[in-house]
Amino acid sequence: MVPLRDENPVQITPYVTYGLIALNVLVFGYELSLSPAQLSLFMQHWAVVPIELTTSFGGFSTVDAGEWGTLITSQFLHGGFLHVAGNMLYLWIFGNNVEEQLGRVRFLLFYLVCGALAVLTQWFFNPLSMVPSLGASGAIAGVMGAYIFRFPQVRILTLVPLGIFLTTFRIPAILYLGFWFLQQAFYGVASLDSPVTVGMEAGGIAYWAHAGGFVFGAILGPILGLFSNSDNALRSSED
Repeated sequence: MVPLRDENPVQITPYVTYGLIALNVLVFGYELSLSPAQLSLFMQHWAVVPIELTTSFGGFSTVDAGEWGTLITSQFLHGGFLHVAGNMLYLWIFGNNVEEQLGRVRFLLFYLVCGALAVLTQWFFNPLSMVPSLGASGAIAGVMGAYIFRFPQVRILTLVPLGIFLTTFRIPAILYLGFWFLQQAFYGVASLDSPVTVGMEAGGIAYWAHAGGFVFGAILGPILGLFSNSDNALRSSED
């Protein structure tokens, strides 16, 4: 199932959402300009390498500080066109409404913190992996976790394959995003029986980062004012 749009208009211009999308696309464009060897070094330096993060717990050197910084920088790296395109589609659909509710400054903080906590969730299940972990998926999962609790009945126009045909359905957010979360959690649990953690070793999907980001988004959103009764549009413009 592919979401096309939500039936949830906003009263602000979501500059932070647009800015995050633009930055992700620009960084991906830079990745495309690198040779395979350069790209490998770039990923090793700016993505999260779990075993290096694990090692950093033993001290507080400049190198350690740099490794912790990858909890942020890794959120703007992607492993391919479909990876970045899919993530930006979800951010485009769900980010603007959460930005309107939280205000621009709080939304940016919320996004980055959810992304960092999502990476740490994935790291927790395979702290000795040497394969770089990257992508905006965890942060965007946090946005989705906030969205499902704030707008559970909003309809999501969704493209659904039925055999050889494609059709669209208007699915409530609580069903669409709820199914998405259960799917990530199921695959995350299933991966525990594998010799490696899916998404960190085989170049696959970081299911635990998705599930963790979703849960943290659902928790942090209300703390930061997701359900505030104030004029969110005015507050957003003041931020």
